[in-house]
Amino acid sequence: MLRCPECSAEIDVDEDEVEEGEILSCPECECELEVSQTHPVALNPISDDLDEEEDDEDEDKEDKEDDDEFDENGDLLEDDDDDDDAEDEDE
Repeated sequence: MLRCPECSAEIDVDEDEVEEGEILSCPECECELEVSQTHPVALNPISDDLDEEEDDEDEDKEDKEDDDEFDENGDLLEDDDDDDDAEDEDE
């Protein structure tokens, strides 16, 4: 009988039938578990935290890119608002 490494719940799987790389799901905590070895069977939780962090970084990068303006060649255009403010102050 296998146990979930996250919540210690029993996972009803025939240990002779699982293959390395197979994904199982815990019936209690619904954690996805990868079979990392078969003799003896070892289960590793598949972390969603890494995926969430990568998604957050991608969103931040996209937000920054959306604020910038680019020409048809993909070159960053300078912000004209700063130049207008400087001219207003000179007058």
